[in-house]
Amino acid sequence: MARSPNEQALIDRFSNTYKQLTSSEIMMQIELAVCGCSYGCTSWTTKAETLDILRLLDLGSGVRLLDIGSGTGWPGLYLAQETGCDVTLTDLPLDGLLIAQKRAEADGLTARCIITQSDGAALPFRDATFDAIYHSDVLCCLVDKRGVLESCRRVINPDGGRMAFSVIMIAPGLSDADYAIAAAGGPTFIETGTPYPELLEQTGWEITDHIDQTADYFDTFRNMYEHELANKDEMIRVRGAALLDQHNATLVPIERGLLRRELFRVVPKGE
Repeated sequence: MARSPNEQALIDRFSNTYKQLTSSEIMMQIELAVCGCSYGCTSWTTKAETLDILRLLDLGSGVRLLDIGSGTGWPGLYLAQETGCDVTLTDLPLDGLLIAQKRAEADGLTARCIITQSDGAALPFRDATFDAIYHSDVLCCLVDKRGVLESCRRVINPDGGRMAFSVIMIAPGLSDADYAIAAAGGPTFIETGTPYPELLEQTGWEITDHIDQTADYFDTFRNMYEHELANKDEMIRVRGAALLDQHNATLVPIERGLLRRELFRVVPKGE
């Protein structure tokens, strides 16, 4: 699938980020202190949040889980370890998947884990392959949001399948000035022409749960930023001063409610 230069640049950036984070003991310690995990993750899913995911997806032995945009394996590998489900990890940055493979081996999960490099909008799986799908803060980093939701709809089991995902979005009804602040502070490709509830309906999904996580997102983001400032030299060495400045610019729109983070649970609509 052809990608724009901006899309490829983002894939390359994530690939470098996974290597940078996992090579720095201090950055891994920050992740553990803030998110409760130590995978080299780039989403904002905390260990506490995985309790909601477990409940929403009803994970357990024999359940086939797909984690899209899985990066280095958080939280897909953790969910498999905690629940006994089978997990398939898929993403585009190869370096993240290689790190996830080593983590799966170290955690004794290779028998229940498949890792494949693929585009979320063109999943290489048969129809109705999975019982549950999860993706964490992925759609806001992709251009083809509709394509991902359509692809997920095709590979989910239509009889009892369910999907949960978190996404960072621009709050509705903003002035042009506030919209610009939110867009500048949010993830790459955060903008979407269609609100997520409508997009889900159009791609064959029915919303069963819609949870506002903005307050928790702000607390987690602020906590992360404070830890980064306390380890400023290492942060700049590993990830660069520009990202520290970007994180500072993101705090304001989150605190003002211009940026939101929401969690959806959806099921396939009947044919």
